[in-house]
Amino acid sequence: MAASYLVGVDLGGTKILTALADETGNVLTEIKVATEAAGGYAHVIDRLVDTIRQVREQAGVSAEAIKGVAVGSPGPLSAESGVVHFAPNLGWRDVPIKKLLIERLKTRVFIDNDANLAALGEFVYGAGQGVTHMVYFTVSTGVGGGLILDGRLYHGIGDGAGELGHMQIMPDGPLCACGAKGCLEALASGTAIARMAKELVTNGKGQGILEQAKGKADDISAVTVATAAAAGDQEAKKIIAQAAGYLGIGVAGVINIFNPELVVFGGGVMEIGEPIWREIRREVAARAFHSSGKQANLVPAKLGQRAGVLGAVALCREKVAEMQFPNG
Repeated sequence: MAASYLVGVDLGGTKILTALADETGNVLTEIKVATEAAGGYAHVIDRLVDTIRQVREQAGVSAEAIKGVAVGSPGPLSAESGVVHFAPNLGWRDVPIKKLLIERLKTRVFIDNDANLAALGEFVYGAGQGVTHMVYFTVSTGVGGGLILDGRLYHGIGDGAGELGHMQIMPDGPLCACGAKGCLEALASGTAIARMAKELVTNGKGQGILEQAKGKADDISAVTVATAAAAGDQEAKKIIAQAAGYLGIGVAGVINIFNPELVVFGGGVMEIGEPIWREIRREVAARAFHSSGKQANLVPAKLGQRAGVLGAVALCREKVAEMQFPNG
């Protein structure tokens, strides 16, 4: 019997990461290219298809040997129809990516939210191995996440589950990009940290942070604030602690709702390290039900930027197996 292969793709606003794996999920080769989203969706799909050709050629695999392709895309989207309803980082609205890829690739195509697949990647290949109930947070420019319940990725009725960044933590708080006020993303993301620092500078404070930005307030970022905090700046430390505290409030709420055995944290903001972890642990201890808080192990993600593409491989393997063995 001829060998069969799977492809996973992590489609982002700035990069496309594509991996080719064997049918056991072992990655054989991968490639990363710029998305070039400004070229429009047809151009992006051309580039995505080309990365699949490149990983095939690197591994010496024919197109016919590819049994499925799974793509993690920014959303909101419909996993079943494969339509990306809105992806501002790509400039997409109602793009039928699944249909377009099937026409080009002549194989099975599966679509899911990129944060969901990062959660699945950590569950199958990373920090979540061996558990059954896991929550995944990614804290970077925004705040996203995914839910693994009873050993399976949970989507909700309309593929909208897992939007952890849009829990409303502070009624009438700062405006979120989603249009609501006081979302976790508006309070604890890298964007939120930068906003708080800029507000401080606008009010004539935050000189240590401004120095890290070389005097340019517009250049203040979460990295600027983290660098100032690491150098001992008290105002920067306070901003980091405040954002982390809000994150901890959100985590405690999720623990109370889902009672997971593991909460995994990825994303650039978590690289700040102990100042973030300390506040998360403090809020969870204060706000989560005692038994649930004790049962939830809080750990860093293991896969870094590869979580999404490995999650896509895992999804592809799962879906292809279900089609081959529908009752198994």
